[in-house]
Amino acid sequence: MKVLVPVKRVIDYNVKARVKADQTGIDLANVKMSMNPFCEIAVEEAVRQKEKGAATEVVAVSIGPAQAQETLRTALAMGADRAILIQTDADPEPLAIAKLLQAVIAQESPDVVIMGKQAIDGDNNATGQMLSALLDWPQATFANAIELSAGKATVCRDVDGGIQTVDVALPAIITADLRLNEPRYASLPNIMKAKKKPLDITEAASLGVDIAPRLSVVKVTEPPKRGGGIKVETAADLVNKLKTEAGVL
Repeated sequence: MKVLVPVKRVIDYNVKARVKADQTGIDLANVKMSMNPFCEIAVEEAVRQKEKGAATEVVAVSIGPAQAQETLRTALAMGADRAILIQTDADPEPLAIAKLLQAVIAQESPDVVIMGKQAIDGDNNATGQMLSALLDWPQATFANAIELSAGKATVCRDVDGGIQTVDVALPAIITADLRLNEPRYASLPNIMKAKKKPLDITEAASLGVDIAPRLSVVKVTEPPKRGGGIKVETAADLVNKLKTEAGVL
């Protein structure tokens, strides 16, 4: 069973994002980048499925600039067998990413795609669902447990009312939620081994997919700064201020 895992290069989650002076986007100059945390969880799950014999090959794929090779090397160090970079300097929207992944899937023919439910930069939570629709494959989103077997996957999903368990026929799209697992740290020997694992680079233009943007960013602004709090003497004062000043009661 072949597992395909899309991964994305994003601003490291420990870094405070800064808005450009002209408010056209986020300033990425000299900013630490790393693998999207939800993608890390997806890679870890694919590797675990291989370790217990449910999968035979794990292929990581990323869409982005040449620097995304570093992200793919991290996936290889975690245990992926090989990697594919769809190289582009553009910042594709979710639909364009789904179409590029559709083209890769047509070439690779994986049995299942395990991917993060969303990226922490755009927070769209859309690519997995769009990819499922384009391929006409079943989907199981927000997974917190996955069991792969011959011809099907049993997935426990986080939903508002608790946990929902679904069976989906393979091939299928599964998106990973935070509670699925805790990703491993890549050891130094595995980081060295990852340098020798195959990493193929394909230009996005060669896949014949229109990745022209359909949306335009009007303005990016930081959230307003919170004002300082005040102390009140009694509960009655608190209730009065909540009613008259805050207007929340």
